[in-house]
Amino acid sequence: MKVLAAMSGGVDSAVAAARAVEAGHDVVGVHLALSRMPGTLRTGSRGCCTIEDSMDAQRAANIIGIPYYVWDFSERFKLDVVDDFIAEYSAGRTPNPCMRCNERIKFAALLEKALDLGFDAVCTGHYAAIVTDAEGNRELHRASAWAKDQSYVLGVLTTEQLAHAMFPLGATPSKAEVRAEAAARGLSVANKPDSHDICFIPDGDTRGWLAERVGTATGDIVDRDGNRLGTHEGAHAYTVGQRKGLNVGYPSPDGRPRFVLEVRPKENTVVVGPREALDIAEIAGSRFTWAGLPPEDPATPFACEVQIRAHADPVPAVASVTGGELVVRPDVPLNGVAPGQTAVVYVGTRVLGQTTIDRTVSAVPA
Repeated sequence: MKVLAAMSGGVDSAVAAARAVEAGHDVVGVHLALSRMPGTLRTGSRGCCTIEDSMDAQRAANIIGIPYYVWDFSERFKLDVVDDFIAEYSAGRTPNPCMRCNERIKFAALLEKALDLGFDAVCTGHYAAIVTDAEGNRELHRASAWAKDQSYVLGVLTTEQLAHAMFPLGATPSKAEVRAEAAARGLSVANKPDSHDICFIPDGDTRGWLAERVGTATGDIVDRDGNRLGTHEGAHAYTVGQRKGLNVGYPSPDGRPRFVLEVRPKENTVVVGPREALDIAEIAGSRFTWAGLPPEDPATPFACEVQIRAHADPVPAVASVTGGELVVRPDVPLNGVAPGQTAVVYVGTRVLGQTTIDRTVSAVPA
């Protein structure tokens, strides 16, 4: 096949591109320039889209022996990822920008351009697997190494996108093996540290970054009964489950710490309470998709597992599509779930689908 290899400048995407070449595909490497913000140009930035990353990807492509290009997706990235991040926080939700980037950039904008140019597939260094069933239907599954599995952040992929996706690292047992392979191939990124934090907030100060763009506005911190406990400088700076920095002047009656339970942006109010009130008995979202064939009858409750963070353990649950929402009820309460997060639904190792969480139901009524 004619394959477009998305090369971030890291070791995983470099080895994935090399494996695609060895598999006999006609491979072209491309690095996505996603941000023009000065903070992403400094050496030492902790994201994945720096100038240094582009140079690392260029060197890897040269060694592998494939053509290499840099495509400027910065305008689309700003609209679909950065602006979405700001809007979600302003609405009191907790977004996952990596999910948005996979959904709207790497497997929407990039794939669309790749198909227009005659490519058959987009190859990335994600740790996940694609399995084809007996009828030829493609399914997204966990990688063989659960410790490195990245199927959660790919849960937003649709059936059509899976048809043109390639993940050569899915069966690799460990990251150490990938690094050893990179070293054997002479790739300089063999020992390059993994990227972390949000790529467009290179210093990791999300609160300060949001304050510059959303501004500050004094509001109330209240308990579940509406009693005023303190003030804050902007509800957007708080997320569900947060304990530190609450600026509450006196302890709770029982002396236990308080946690953020809810953010109400329209009222500019932050609701706090005990840890047990973070337990969630139900989550639901109207923006859901299926990764491959959907359940035969989604309206009939079906057994599954739900995962709400990239590195969280899956929890047994029952799900169904009711009233235009994908409703998931875990067998045991989930802790600290916030609207805006992504719930990915699994059946065994298969990613069945996902939803952006719109609402939650506490297991501990007020």
